Amino acid sequence: MILEYVKSAMKIAHYERLEDDGSYYGTINGFEGVCANEATLEECRDELESVLEDWILFSVSKNAELPVINGLSLKVKEVNA
Repeated sequence: MILEYVKSAMKIAHYERLEDDGSYYGTINGFEGVCANEATLEECRDELESVLEDWILFSVSKNAELPVINGLSLKVKEVNA
């Protein structure tokens, strides 16, 4: 489920090439603070995915609500041991 969620989020990522240095900048709408800036588009995609994964883990650790992507949602369920 998590992998499918990450893949769905990456499909809506937006990339632009920066004029000043020719590097690539990537963001994902709805995921505030998730961005990457790298020399090549491939490096930017890889870094953006890594940042997204870290953002998801951090959000889950804070019990924050995650965006719904293509009908997919991640919810933290409390488990009593």
